[in-house]
Amino acid sequence: MRLAAVLLLPALALPVSAAHAAATVFIELNPSTVRAGDEVSLRASCEDTLKAATVTADPIGSVPVAPDFGFLTATAEVPAGQPAGDYKVTLRCPDGKTASTTMHVLAKVEPSRGPATGGGGTAPERTAPLLVGGGLAAMVAAAGLVLVAARRRSPR
Repeated sequence: MRLAAVLLLPALALPVSAAHAAATVFIELNPSTVRAGDEVSLRASCEDTLKAATVTADPIGSVPVAPDFGFLTATAEVPAGQPAGDYKVTLRCPDGKTASTTMHVLAKVEPSRGPATGGGGTAPERTAPLLVGGGLAAMVAAAGLVLVAARRRSPR
C-alpha cells in the first residue's frame, strides 16, 4: 500500500506543475472590448516578471510592458480611426515564449444630439423663457389676490 502511494504521488504532482508552468505566461486586456479612440490596459506575465516584454497588435502597434507589482503592465490607446473588428494581441517574453488573446474593437460613434427626453427647460425649442414668464405672472397674480383679500378684511 505504501509503495503504491509513493508511486502515485509523483504522478499526481506532474499535471499540477505542468498546469502551473502553462499559466505563468499570459496576456490580459481590460477591457477586452474597446471603442476606437479609447484606452486599454495591458497586464501580462512571463516566467521572469522582472524583465520587460513586448505586446503587439494591429490597433496599438508594439507596446513595451514593464514590471509592476509582480506583473508586466502598460496602457495603450486604440486610434480613433481604427476599423471595428477582432484583433490578435500577442505577448512576446524575453525568453521567446508567447501568449495571445483577442481585442474586440467597436466603431466610435458620436451621437448627433442628446436623447429626446421631453420638453424640459433645456429642450432645444427654448421654452424656458415662456415657462419663467408664466411663473412670474402667476406669482404677481397671487400677490394681487392676497392684497385684495387683506384689504377686505381690514376694518374701515
